[in-house]
Amino acid sequence: ATENLIVEQRKVSTASFDVKNRVLTLPILDKNLSSNLYDLFTGHEVGHALYTPLEGMIKVKSEKINPDVVNVVEDSRIERKVKYKYPGLKNSFARAYKELMDMDFFGVEGKDINQMNFLDRINLHCKGGAGLNIQFNDTEKELLNEVENTETYEEVIETSKKIIEYMKQQIKQEQQNKVKVKLLKPLNNIDIII
Repeated sequence: ATENLIVEQRKVSTASFDVKNRVLTLPILDKNLSSNLYDLFTGHEVGHALYTPLEGMIKVKSEKINPDVVNVVEDSRIERKVKYKYPGLKNSFARAYKELMDMDFFGVEGKDINQMNFLDRINLHCKGGAGLNIQFNDTEKELLNEVENTETYEEVIETSKKIIEYMKQQIKQEQQNKVKVKLLKPLNNIDIII
């Protein structure tokens, strides 16, 4: 990660990165964790180490922007950037996300992904790829395009605010139509720590 990070292996379900203290925590490699998954977890967290600014995370917290939304958008950005910096990770990431989908890591087996909330669909699309055939309306496609083209953390924040506003409008519209809305907790496991 171009710096002397502290790397720890612990009995955890997913990797994480403490932006402030510069500690990368990885699951203990055992027979259930393939080398592709290990590359994904490590590469993803190194992406946070390289590209997720502490001051940006503090801004998100101080402005009370939903961290789940920011994390989904930021995950997309840092994964693109780390795969560009380390091109060998592209294939490992693709194979690992397929493996995670096959393991039902995201808990979507038997569910209609296209009926899930917008944030979950963004997260799954960015991680699982176009092969999941997730449907988006025209407004959602524009927002997804913004997610997939963020370059700076400031753009991540601005795109996140647009997604939050869009989702609020969806809830309001569904309530006006007297449709019962059930918002799910986003599928992402927040993997960055202040």
